[in-house]
Amino acid sequence: QVQLVESGGGLVQAGGSLRLSCAASGNSFTINRMGWYRQVPGKQRDLVATITSGRFILYADSVKGRFTISRDNAQNTVYLQMNSLTPEDTAVYYCAAAQRAVGYMDYWGKGTLVTVSS
Repeated sequence: QVQLVESGGGLVQAGGSLRLSCAASGNSFTINRMGWYRQVPGKQRDLVATITSGRFILYADSVKGRFTISRDNAQNTVYLQMNSLTPEDTAVYYCAAAQRAVGYMDYWGKGTLVTVSS
């Protein structure tokens, strides 16, 4: 099993920045892909960005150029630097991890709330 713990959420004004962190523990050596998803109440959980152990990165179109995902393999930690935030970025952000480079995610964190005020 793998445990994921997110941190770094909070309240920020539009145009501001936040950095999310997610630390993996347990059998983290099995992880290939890590990433971030977000969910607004009443809507589906959507991909934000993912990164594989080989540094292949995928971004949602809505965050390209504003968000940057990075990873410290030695620390089993993934980060999400979010710049130029808008109220539409308000959501609960979930860290996720997978044993495979493609397909569904195997493990999920509990989520951290990001609120962007206008």
